[in-house]
Amino acid sequence: MRKIQIINGPNLNLLGVREPGIYGKNSFESYLPTLKALFPDVQIDYFQSNVEGELIDKMQQVGFDYAGIVLNAGAYTHTSIALLDCIRSLRCPTVEVHISNVHQREEYRHHSMISAGCLGVICGFGLQSYELAIRGILAHQSDKA
Repeated sequence: MRKIQIINGPNLNLLGVREPGIYGKNSFESYLPTLKALFPDVQIDYFQSNVEGELIDKMQQVGFDYAGIVLNAGAYTHTSIALLDCIRSLRCPTVEVHISNVHQREEYRHHSMISAGCLGVICGFGLQSYELAIRGILAHQSDKA
């Protein structure tokens, strides 16, 4: 069974509560069963941390055995060279995800420090961005086979 790790960064534990006009009214935990039902042949694991080093530790733990990582690094997207270095060191592809369209938001959100290491970037489709990222990873695997 293929395995995909979803990793959410800082403040994403507050989905459904934090700025629902931007991020929606549902928690990620409430969406996860729907996501798993869409991909019954894929083991989808989920991890969230507000700590940059813990995100790196998780990526290093799974990045050599999993089919891919879906990463919503939150605000670390715009600041973390350490996350970029980690992504570049892994064997599996990483897809950068954002729930909101960061290009419609504040100027500082328009630049990503991690995009250069990622297979692709998906933003602006709400929680469905995660589904699109998984589809991208699976399609990438099929193209390589």
